[in-house]
Amino acid sequence: MKSLLQSLLLFLVLPSLAFSQVQLDYYLPDDVTYDSSIPTPKEVVGHEVGEWHITHDKLVQYMYAVAEASDRVSIHEYARTYENRPLLLLTITSPDNHSSIDQIKENHALLRDPSRSGNLDVESMPVITYMGYSVHGNEASGSNAALLSAYHFSAAQGAEMDEILNNTVILIDPSFNPDGLQRFSTWVNMHKSATSVTDPAAREFSEVWPNGRTNHYWFDLNRDWMPVVHPESRGRIQMYHEWRPHVLTDHHEMGTNATYFFQPGIPSRTHPLTPQRNQDLTAAIAEYHADELDKIQSLYYTKESFDDFYYGKGSTYPDIFGTIGILFEQASARGHAQESVHGVVDFPFAIRNQFKTSLSTVDASNGLRMELHDNMREFYREVQQEASRNSVKALVVGDRYDSGKNFHFADLMTHHNVELYELAQNLEVDGQQFERGNAWVIPMEQTEYKFIEAMFEKRTEFTDSLFYDVSTWTLTSAFNLPHAELTQRQFDSNLMGDRVESPEIPAGQLVGGRSNYAYAFEWDEYYAPRALYRLQNMGVRTQAAFKTFQSVVSTGVKEFNYGTILIPLGIQDVEEADIFRALQEITRQDGVDVYSLRTGLSAGGVDLGSPNINALEKPSMAILAGSGVSNLEVGEVWHQLDQRYKMPITILEKDRVARTDLSRYNRLIMVNGGYGDLSESAKADIKSWVRDGGTLIVQKSAVNWAMSEGLLNADRVEREPSESRRVAYEDLSAARGAQVIGGSIFEANADVTNPLLFGYRNESMHIFRNSTNFLQITRNPAATPLYLTSEPLVSGYISDENNELIKDTASILVGSYGSGRVIGFVDNPNFRAFWYGTNKLFANALFFGDQISRAATN
Repeated sequence: MKSLLQSLLLFLVLPSLAFSQVQLDYYLPDDVTYDSSIPTPKEVVGHEVGEWHITHDKLVQYMYAVAEASDRVSIHEYARTYENRPLLLLTITSPDNHSSIDQIKENHALLRDPSRSGNLDVESMPVITYMGYSVHGNEASGSNAALLSAYHFSAAQGAEMDEILNNTVILIDPSFNPDGLQRFSTWVNMHKSATSVTDPAAREFSEVWPNGRTNHYWFDLNRDWMPVVHPESRGRIQMYHEWRPHVLTDHHEMGTNATYFFQPGIPSRTHPLTPQRNQDLTAAIAEYHADELDKIQSLYYTKESFDDFYYGKGSTYPDIFGTIGILFEQASARGHAQESVHGVVDFPFAIRNQFKTSLSTVDASNGLRMELHDNMREFYREVQQEASRNSVKALVVGDRYDSGKNFHFADLMTHHNVELYELAQNLEVDGQQFERGNAWVIPMEQTEYKFIEAMFEKRTEFTDSLFYDVSTWTLTSAFNLPHAELTQRQFDSNLMGDRVESPEIPAGQLVGGRSNYAYAFEWDEYYAPRALYRLQNMGVRTQAAFKTFQSVVSTGVKEFNYGTILIPLGIQDVEEADIFRALQEITRQDGVDVYSLRTGLSAGGVDLGSPNINALEKPSMAILAGSGVSNLEVGEVWHQLDQRYKMPITILEKDRVARTDLSRYNRLIMVNGGYGDLSESAKADIKSWVRDGGTLIVQKSAVNWAMSEGLLNADRVEREPSESRRVAYEDLSAARGAQVIGGSIFEANADVTNPLLFGYRNESMHIFRNSTNFLQITRNPAATPLYLTSEPLVSGYISDENNELIKDTASILVGSYGSGRVIGFVDNPNFRAFWYGTNKLFANALFFGDQISRAATN
């Protein structure tokens, strides 16, 4: 007893001693022996688990070493990050199961076929468990625990482990976010002291902007399971659907003063489309986690935090496919050891909790194997029954003017295994026209019916007013795509053409061949901005039609809409042959139809030499970044321009503005964030730059900054004083949270003749909002070309009070300041890179913002 007391005292007085001497047996079960031929993590990476933060290269090195040493393990690289790091999936099971792995997959897939699932011998079928770690790179205990999981399940000996491996296929995804993990591990390792520093104020625990949570473009990958924008997510979702596991875990971290959380989450915040059986099984699995954590005296809790609502995050996405998704949240050391209200949280302790719940996940999967088989079988039986009862038999979706947007929609849906078909013939539904070649048909009676239902639903009533993330994500609104529901009477299988499994952007056409006068292309296509910048970047002089016109082309008289891009040949310094080759490339790569014009005399509307044909300048852009600015929104702009439009942008630190020659830019972008720390000299430089003709594009809270600095003239919607009512202390947080707009969809009126709305043909569009920044329509109505309707809510949650305040408010504002223009986006047009329907608003601000008439500004 005395020696035990001395040890405890020594641990309390010198936590760094115990920390620096952590050994592998601190983590591992006491009653298990391990195969000495399987290398330990230290033997490969050079340090004990938790002694240093694992770097991604060493994590990969160890996973390959284990796969090479053990006949229980196979390894597969399923994707590469933007920074060219591999994403890996380890399959760990018995050698016998490995030899019949294709048959295991085939039998497992039959659980999703109600016509055959009843005949399966599920007793002989292994359970499939997918364990994924650290989608947020700076929540690193997960990926470090993956080292232990790989070692344990490949090296542990004994009859119990043999039974587990015979009955389970264990899938280990050691790092969901390699780029973020590498960024964070570099930060904390470079700040590690020889003696432990646990002071929360230490620099080790305060990463510099943008931190390691996100991927290369600063996106939160835990919101990308449904949008599948990024290579990490695209590869992972492909693996998920290849296996369709019974259980999927998602290991995170939370605040240092917390304990350990595992699902179920708050019951009232589970999406209604998720079956109750899913939550019951989650609760049954939770008992295994509790047992494992009780053994090591760890504190934990359930049901009081987090939700299971948004199907785009890792622990909820699986629920709509018959899998049990489980979230783990560990109190974070945010480094190697940090003081908390519970004492010092050291990194090995955090890792051990994550490892122990990895063990309990596998134990639960085995203990509940038959229940998990039954769950998946019943889920797809119910899917078939619900689909057959639905009066809607198919959906038709597609924009006849925008093949690029159609492509991205099809790409998203097929990535989630949805059956999607080309529209075989032209169709009119409720006054909407759908064209063969520019629309898709989605039959409802298919395996992924539940996912389709979740993606297309519009929901405005909720059992809870608090949301961990967005409250809606209706895809047709996100894409602003025409769509219609087809009933039994309207739907005919003859409408379905070929199934689309690997969609591609269809090539455009160069109509009329080579011209000797001018070329034109309309602005409707999603990649028209990329096409325009291609030309500008090679020195081609480009123009835009600010009024419509008709011209005779090789196929007859064609009407060209607002924003049509013109390339007159007579004013060019670039060789005509080079321009023609560039236009051929545009049709192939950007899906844009280009028209050859033989004369400047129009058949109707303005002629090509009209004052309403405006010369365009090539955008030269910078975006302000740094502490206090949303790295997510900076990343969204960077990604949109870099990956999609192929346009360079300078990411400019706020504290460098006053030392930077702003004259090299003609577009300056400020997204959501705080700009109160800009120096007086920096603010003066920005104002002078705008006054001299620059275009300032401000977004969300940056709109308020521009208003406060006199750059944009707008008025806030004033809240009426309300009677104060007493709220119980325990309800205060919920009452305040109910006034938050976490993410909802609203209808807006659009002036499609305004340059900021070029490329849009419908005067109604849907916008996404996740703020309560309500601004009045400007005194000059023309300066508010996009504003919310008088009954704007389309889908999602908004409180009654805010629903009144948001009516008839501005979404886009335009101001003039000297010779320059200030464009204010109250809403984020680039949200998470999947709100394709409003991306062009942002592109229009870049290409046409400087051309907006002063008469249309406030």
